[in-house]
Amino acid sequence: MRTSLVLAVSAALVAGTALGIAPAAQAVETADSPGIRFVDIAGEGGTVLKANVLAPAGAAPGTRHPLIVLPTSWAMPQIEYLAQARKLADSGYIVVSYNSRGFWQSGGEIETAGPKDVADASKVIDWALAHTAADPDRVGMGGVSYGAGISLLAAAHDPRVKAVAALSGWADLIESIYSGRTQHLQAAALLGGAGALTGRPGPELKEVLGDFLSSNLAKEGDMIAWGRKRSPVTHLDRINANGAAIMLGNAWGDTIFPPNQYAGFYEKLTGPKRLEFRPGDHATAELTGLFGLPNDTWTNARRWFDRYLKGADNGIDREQPVQLKSRSAGGYEGYPDWKSVHANQRKFDLGGTQRVWANVDSGANGGVTLLTNALDQFLRTPPVVSVPLLPRAFAGVWQSERYDTPQRVRGTVKVHTTVASTEESGTLVAYLYDVGPLGVGKLVTNAPYTFHGRTPGQPFGVDLELFSTAYDVPAGHRLALVVDTVDPLYIEHNPTGAQLTFSSPAADPSYVSVPLRKE
Repeated sequence: MRTSLVLAVSAALVAGTALGIAPAAQAVETADSPGIRFVDIAGEGGTVLKANVLAPAGAAPGTRHPLIVLPTSWAMPQIEYLAQARKLADSGYIVVSYNSRGFWQSGGEIETAGPKDVADASKVIDWALAHTAADPDRVGMGGVSYGAGISLLAAAHDPRVKAVAALSGWADLIESIYSGRTQHLQAAALLGGAGALTGRPGPELKEVLGDFLSSNLAKEGDMIAWGRKRSPVTHLDRINANGAAIMLGNAWGDTIFPPNQYAGFYEKLTGPKRLEFRPGDHATAELTGLFGLPNDTWTNARRWFDRYLKGADNGIDREQPVQLKSRSAGGYEGYPDWKSVHANQRKFDLGGTQRVWANVDSGANGGVTLLTNALDQFLRTPPVVSVPLLPRAFAGVWQSERYDTPQRVRGTVKVHTTVASTEESGTLVAYLYDVGPLGVGKLVTNAPYTFHGRTPGQPFGVDLELFSTAYDVPAGHRLALVVDTVDPLYIEHNPTGAQLTFSSPAADPSYVSVPLRKE
């Protein structure tokens, strides 16, 4: 966790140094120019938002251009998107990127995509329409992470937004960092730490984060309500009514905003839409593009804007709208919808009864946020364990038969089992491994699950969706489900000395359901 935080903060500090070198010129508000202009924009309540503007070179006077607004990512300065903004401006867009309130040189306090952040987005659009040659009928928004979430929320509240490219963002904030009723510790600590170092967290954020990290169940309802208000899925009806064309992009291993919540949101959109999943962790799929290097995500984002803001017949609307890239090998696979990804299911049983002691890490874990899945993206090195050597006192282990043909896992693996605990509260973490002939397991996916208020000794059913993925299991390998109770990624709720028992009643057998690509 410390490594991840250092990496993220270092990147922000490097970018911030560059920002300090950049000229702090005020805008000449009478005309567009091809160079970058640094401007102050009055956001909601008059809060100053530090922004920059790029415009096409050589445009004829009076020509109107499509507008793209890019809110910055969490903890990143306003120069974050300069490389991509330059490319967009060169292709005919006016681009306004601004530092989200509460961060770096912008005023105000961090609202975590609250109502003031959404209002700021509309204020930036207002400013651009008044002070540049932007076309009010061709307005788009986009961004990475925090910028993606704000863009989706703005599409719900401002009907002028006609197209969105939301990259490595969230649709459901609670399902992102509190999935399975479990706090995603490293993700929350990283966001909180980076926010404190590069911005000014507001009192509401401090209170919510404190209650979250301290496992204050008395405030759970308040925390969930806070997150729901900041979740685009809560405002789905308004997004659909406004009809913006929505492109969603994310990484399979995103440890801050896991892919499941994006896929579920995508299925509920009724307007033009596209969903892309690639290998990597949070924002790593877009990272090279921020330096101006070739990048599939940003290339498709520009194509999306060209189609729905310029009306270009570039074919992106005729491609299969769901595009997946396997973590193992190969190019992109197209599907007509997310349901089609799960069309072919294969189960293996979780038979027998296994009992594990809590509070001890068996050695199975999901790695380190930002670092582990980035290594998997670039080097194809997921976390590994020796499945035969996992201590059975602290981990339940079930294995499938050995497969004669490759098993191309695509989508969301589901686990159904029956659990009994010696305590009323507890946490379990399920891991799916690709196990080779020597017993070495490579992590395919995982997910946590927490329960409270259960009667000790009384069995109850558990249905758990693991984080969606695309992974190819070679012929001759098998799959293994491992369940333990401790993972550094998550806060666990197992009292000292607790035991969990996993069983498979005849009337309600336990199983793992694995979605496979149709050959």
